[in-house]
Amino acid sequence: MTGYVEQISLGTEQAVLRKILRGALRVLFRGLISPPTPVPVQRVLLRSLTLISHRPAGVTRSHGQLAGRPCEWHRAQASQGRALLYLHGGAYLIGAPNTHRSICANLAKRAQLDVCALDYRLAPEHPYPAARDDAVAAYQALLEQGYRPEQIVVGGDSAGGNLSLITTLQLRAQGLPLPRALLLFSPVTDFTGAQLHDPEAGDPLLHPAWMEQAIRLYCPPELAHDDPGLSPLYAELSGLPAMLIQVGEDESLRNDSLRLAAKAHDAGVAVQLQRYVGMWHVFQAHAGVLKVADRALADAARFIRAHDA
Repeated sequence: MTGYVEQISLGTEQAVLRKILRGALRVLFRGLISPPTPVPVQRVLLRSLTLISHRPAGVTRSHGQLAGRPCEWHRAQASQGRALLYLHGGAYLIGAPNTHRSICANLAKRAQLDVCALDYRLAPEHPYPAARDDAVAAYQALLEQGYRPEQIVVGGDSAGGNLSLITTLQLRAQGLPLPRALLLFSPVTDFTGAQLHDPEAGDPLLHPAWMEQAIRLYCPPELAHDDPGLSPLYAELSGLPAMLIQVGEDESLRNDSLRLAAKAHDAGVAVQLQRYVGMWHVFQAHAGVLKVADRALADAARFIRAHDA
């Protein structure tokens, strides 16, 4: 195993609970959030599935606006003037700040910083590059509010991980200062669908038809799927901020993370890749329920603190 890669095995820790959660997700998420369920109904279903989530004490939540888009702020009582711009997942079709409160609140508490969860525009109403434009504008708005680039981390899960990467690449293309670090949970890095993983235990969340639907509705038909603006795996990565990538071994998108980490490492980026054996896509959402989710977010918080200005 290479030095920038850590493989984390859980053994029998909470094995029964993990089996129950895996089965529930297969039925309630993979079974319902996919075609032919209409996208508006998918959005309602995800909101329903995330109504109950762990929100730690000592964190306040408020609604706001950032660059003309709604957002939610999670602020720790001992916040030290640093910010995480969090970009939620959901295949660019579903999801919102209120579906990712568990991750955001736990990161705010553990890393002692302000987390801004951006409600960026979604497809099919607003295909690429609307979400990227919203995220770039939000980052610039944070700078205007007084956060210095070295005080900002950009991060997200799944499509939000993709958005974190393409936003940073766009900042670089515009000659703007880059954030201090990138925090990526199971990011989508390759919209061509090359080298998808087929885990022996199966992926309990991501239905292939849903991923195909997302590509069709989000990606402009005239733009090649290996365009770096869509698929950061094909971009020049040298000079990007330090990044932490966390991925489960039992997910279809596992190789997107592995390939990104290898390319970033070869480009001289300070990258850490954590591979969680037996875990599924964005398992960090189970904070407060699964110990492995708590451990992953604790590691993410340590990564953020290690890159304090």
